[in-house]
This record gives sequence, C-alpha cells and structure tokens, in this order.
Amino acid sequence: MKHDVIVLGAGMVGVSCALHLQARGEAVALLDRRAPGLETSFGNAGIIQREAIAPYALPRDFGFLLSGATNQRIDVRYHAGDAARLLGPLWAYYRNSAPEAYRHISREYETLIAHSLETHQQLMNDADAHHLVAGQGYLMLYRSERELHDFFHVADERVEAGVHHIKLTGADVAREEPSLQGAFAGAVRWTDPLAIRSPGDLVQAYARLFQQRGGALHLGEATTLRRTDEGGWQVDTADGPVLQAQQVVVALGPWTTQLTARFGYTAPMIPKRGYHMHYAPLPGRPLNSTIIDAEYGYVVAPMKNGLRLTTGAELALPDAPRTPTQIDDAEKIARQNFPLGDRVDPEPWMGTRPCMPDMKPVFGAVPDVPGMWCAFGHGHQGFTLGPITGELLAAMMTGAKPRVEVGPFSPGRFG
Repeated sequence: MKHDVIVLGAGMVGVSCALHLQARGEAVALLDRRAPGLETSFGNAGIIQREAIAPYALPRDFGFLLSGATNQRIDVRYHAGDAARLLGPLWAYYRNSAPEAYRHISREYETLIAHSLETHQQLMNDADAHHLVAGQGYLMLYRSERELHDFFHVADERVEAGVHHIKLTGADVAREEPSLQGAFAGAVRWTDPLAIRSPGDLVQAYARLFQQRGGALHLGEATTLRRTDEGGWQVDTADGPVLQAQQVVVALGPWTTQLTARFGYTAPMIPKRGYHMHYAPLPGRPLNSTIIDAEYGYVVAPMKNGLRLTTGAELALPDAPRTPTQIDDAEKIARQNFPLGDRVDPEPWMGTRPCMPDMKPVFGAVPDVPGMWCAFGHGHQGFTLGPITGELLAAMMTGAKPRVEVGPFSPGRFG
C-alpha cells in the first residue's frame, strides 16, 4: 500500500501532522499501536492553553530544590534510579531555566502558542467538534495573598502578548465556584483558553476527519519501520498490509527517540509522567470551571466521565512501574476543597509527557536520515500545540514557507 507519507503516532501531534500533510495534497497513512488519542493525549487536563506563552521552567530557588529532594512534594515526584539516569538532561534543564536563557526560550516558544487557538478552532470547525468544548477559560487558584499578587504581576505582563485575564478576590472565587470549600486568597481567570470535556474524543474527531478526507488509518507497531531497497520506508500493519512511502514522520511522543535511535538520531529527553482519576460529582455541588491548584500543582476539570483530577510531574522512565501515590496524595488535598465523590475509574490512568531540556518541542527533518521527519517533545503542551506543529511541519515537508521561524525547534539542535 503506497503513500506519500507515513505518520507514526496517532496522538494530537501525529493526527495534526497527518491532517495538514493531507491538506497539502499528500497521500498519508497514519499508524499507531492503539486507536487515536489513547496515549498521552487521552489523559491531560483538556485545556487548549493560549495563555501558556512560557514553558514550565525548573524552579531554581533553594526551598523548592530541598523539598523536591525529599520526594514529598505533591506537584513533583521522582523515581530515584530513573532520576539518576536523567542527571545530564536535568542539569541542562536547570541551566536553561536561568532568567536570561529562559526569557530567550520563552520568546521562541510564544511564537507557537500564539497560533494554538486559531489552528484548533479551524480543525474543530472542519471536524464538527465544537460540542466537545466545555467552556472558555479556567481558574488559577491561590491560597496565599503574596503568591496571588505575584501572579497578578505575571498575568499583567502577558497582556502585552495578547493574553487576557480577570483578577478575582477570594470573595469573587466564592461567588463563581460556590461548591468550593475553604478560604482562598483569590485567583486569575484566564479567559482565552478552551476547556475540552474529553481530550481523547477531540483527537478521535480529528482522526475521523482525516479518514473522511481519504486518509488511511491503521493499527500496527512503529517498531517494524525499516528502509526499502529503493531508499523509502515501510512498516507493517496489524491486519496484514505493508505500508510504503518515501517519507515518514515519527510522532511517538516519549517513544520517538527509541525509534529514531535505530537510524542514528538521539536527543535528550526528560519524561514527566502524570496520572489522572475521575470522580463522581456530588449532587447539588457542580464545578463550573477547570481549576488549577497553584500551590499543589494538580488540576480538577469537569469532564464527560466526571471530575478529572490530574497530577503534576513524576520523573520516571515511560515503562517504569506505576507509583500512583502522587495522585493519592493529591486527592487527599483536593477533597478538602473540591466536590469529589467516589472514584469512578478502576485504577488511575498514567501517561508520559516528553519534555526537552530546553523546554521547546522538536519538529523538522531528522539529521542525516533522508526522508525521516519527527515531531515530539512538546512537554505539557502537546495537546495545545499539535495543530500548529502539524501545519508548520507540513509546510516544511512540501517546500512551502512556514509562517513561524522554525529554526529554534529543529531536531538538529541536539547533536
């Protein structure tokens, strides 16, 4: 089965790449070991974060580093053995989080986030998927007056980048979210982002659009990728046919470099695992918005399956044993304030965010591997940045001029 391009990976990034290549006239086959949107794209907080014009830096204050070292924080945990293996990338992450380096990285990162909403909205229009939008905006909730007013300053700075917000006092929060219990200093309501009631369903809606437009969707193992005698690529499908194409896009999230390493390309990656659990809503106590607890780093979001609690980051390799104590501890805190009923899921879901030491995604031509392209490393924002990544990569692959300077995101920046 011959195509122009094979895209490996059917998460938000891979599906978006397939759609944009298809829109530029390429015959595209999309392959994953599971149905679209069932890996990392399935389990996030479901926010298209237009306000996130700066990536997540590694805090450099001594208090955070000391508390993190004890492995008792709610927002960050680690597997000691895996963290030791990641010392090189973590040290680079720490250096890139220094103020001057971070400002430069954020300016480059912002060029992508600026197009996140428009590119999603276009695909939502085409896929007839607006019913999956639960609402606009979300709350960043604070308990401390000092931290709240520090964040007010951050929010004001982002206005210059076209990001909008509303400042809320504790009384305002109580009026907007009467089901919350406890006293809060206040919150920032980011008004631009879109909250999605089921992120996995949105990926699947985009994948159906790809099929409706003539795209081929297959189950199969990306690890079967190999060169053809003619210098192209082929990969096996689970139902028998072999896909062939001159070009391949590797968009396998945290597993991308495991595959590209077979062809000579590696890049340092910091896997940040996350967990989620759904809870039954309590009668008469609705949650009106997605809320991030700024102090403890978890999110509670109204979803189609109930209230979804998502954790911060667990530094561990993607295939390391699950340690859901982080979500258990976050749940204990969240239950003091949020209207969480009984657990709905039989066990916590887990996924892995592929994060790079310089906090920027990686997309473009794989160095010294003709016909191979990649798109990965979006960290916490793969769900947000998938469509703009797909647009820019498709432009590069078809010889068009991308509307954003893509040099800062080149795979060639890593060796």
